[in-house]
Amino acid sequence: MPVEMSPEEFDECVDEALDTIPDELAALIDNCVVLVEDGPPHGEDLFGVYEGIPLTERGWDYGGVLPDRILIFREPHLQESSTREELVDEIHVTVVHEIAHHFGVDDERLHQLGYA
Repeated sequence: MPVEMSPEEFDECVDEALDTIPDELAALIDNCVVLVEDGPPHGEDLFGVYEGIPLTERGWDYGGVLPDRILIFREPHLQESSTREELVDEIHVTVVHEIAHHFGVDDERLHQLGYA
């Protein structure tokens, strides 16, 4: 049975998942925000998405741009989780997956690491 919670409670779970990211790694994230949306566009089967220019592709002329975005989709996470603990774990996997894209790691490598 899917977890039911308010958007505010879900945001707290996202905060908990973000708190599990090691400080050394979090310090390297540059010009990137994490946002929550209800669901993915066009009915896609996604838990999250990274939108932006990965650190590995930023050149000397990078600057004056809006922050990259990591979008965490609430509804798919709630549907796949039956407990709050399970939900935070799923969000953690999604956050790590999308942060890895920010660092230029592709889906193939994430799959090898168990984050795909």
